[in-house]
Amino acid sequence: MSLGLIGGTGLNALPGLEVVASHAVDTPFGQPSMAIEEGVYAGHKLFFLHRHGGRAQPIPPHLVNYRANVWALRELGVTRILAANAVGAISAGMAPGKLVVPHQLIDYTWGREHSFDDGSSGELLHVDFTQPYDGVLRSEIISAAESAGVPHSDTAVLGVVQGPRLETAAEVQRFAADGCDLLGMTGMPEAALARELGIPYAAICMVVNAAAGVGAEPISMEAIRNTLLEETALFGALVGAFVRRQSEV
Repeated sequence: MSLGLIGGTGLNALPGLEVVASHAVDTPFGQPSMAIEEGVYAGHKLFFLHRHGGRAQPIPPHLVNYRANVWALRELGVTRILAANAVGAISAGMAPGKLVVPHQLIDYTWGREHSFDDGSSGELLHVDFTQPYDGVLRSEIISAAESAGVPHSDTAVLGVVQGPRLETAAEVQRFAADGCDLLGMTGMPEAALARELGIPYAAICMVVNAAAGVGAEPISMEAIRNTLLEETALFGALVGAFVRRQSEV
């Protein structure tokens, strides 16, 4: 099995990844966010793609070419995808600094290219998305977190909003009423596109702030950056434990 890791805000690179090649992949849907790095991590091959394209010219969440990113990983032989998402917390227990492995999502995005299907196949495509994250992959991530002693939550509903602006307090109240525990901007259509191609996909969310109106303090970009720096180490420990366990499963 070949693993692909999609990095997000705060994870411009995977510390410890020994890069051996860089792949510029052409797809029918345009260019991916950046050349995909192939490397060795914790003794295993891994492909890394930063969905925002790195620091030089960052791509905002609503303009990411999600189709090209997922297609390019598939073309390189990736058979499983882990995705990193920086998120805000709504529910109690989802405090900043914590890693969360969501089990469900609600999509509030609009205007994004959300399918590979253009109708040219002559068949009407329907994709089962009852469980948006692969159950086996989620279980392996959770087991890795437990074995490595990485603090985490193993269930949450992720609400995916359009961005790039953050939400109003009233919007957060609405999302809470809908059942969302977390809010992020990049989980869709990425998860659905992976499902469409039959690639097992799961997310690891890094909680970086309390959502608007939830915390006592105003949202601070500096505090978010500092939290991301701390969580990157936790994220790396979890991914390292997950990769090392691949030879055991």
